[in-house]
Formats: sequence, structure tokens, C-alpha cells
Amino acid sequence: MAEEIQLYSPPNLEATERLNERSFWNKLNRFARRAGREVVEKALWLYYAYKRPETPAWAKRTILGALAYFILPVDAISDLLVGVGYTDDLTVLVFAVGTVAAYINPTVKEQARQKVIEWFGE
Repeated sequence: MAEEIQLYSPPNLEATERLNERSFWNKLNRFARRAGREVVEKALWLYYAYKRPETPAWAKRTILGALAYFILPVDAISDLLVGVGYTDDLTVLVFAVGTVAAYINPTVKEQARQKVIEWFGE
């Protein structure tokens, strides 16, 4: 007897909660210290790879999906939980990094490194 599969229906988000560049930078600015250097670095790698015109559309879609998960308030694990709140975000970001690694070149990594140093120090 086959079980019935229920489709996931995402919540209806207000316009201010939708993915955009401003919401990406706002979340990073507000939660960088809490999220940690590694989460921020991976998010920035993806962001700067996305901005490169050489990055193909399929890779940009993968990047957008990962960054949307990071930005939007709907998470598998609440970001407010101390110690584990960003583990799901990091997992999604690392998976996306692995998928689009060919487009994360030394220039992208250096841009991210400079921003991480600006926020966290050496």
C-alpha cells in the first residue's frame, strides 16, 4: 500500500522578506558574529561568485537557493539557538560551494577574505 505524499507549501513571504541583495547584506551585518566566520565566508564566496558574469545560469540558481535559505527566516533549525542555530545554514552553503566550486576562483575568495577581515579582524 503506497503512502500519500504531501507536497511542501512554503509560507507566503511579505515583499520585505524576499531574497534581494539588501536583505543579504542586512542579515550578514546583523548576524555575522553570531553566525561565525566560516558561515560568513562561505556566504560571501557564493555571493561574489554569483556577481561574476562568467558564472553560468545553473550555478547562479544554485547560489541563489543557498543564499535564500541563509537569508529567509524559515529554517530547519532556528538561527536563535545558541551553538546549533547556523549549522543547517552552513550545511546548505557548503553543499552549494561544492556544487559551484569551479566558479569560486581566487579573486572571489580574496574579495570574501577582505570582507571577513573587515568584520572579524585577522
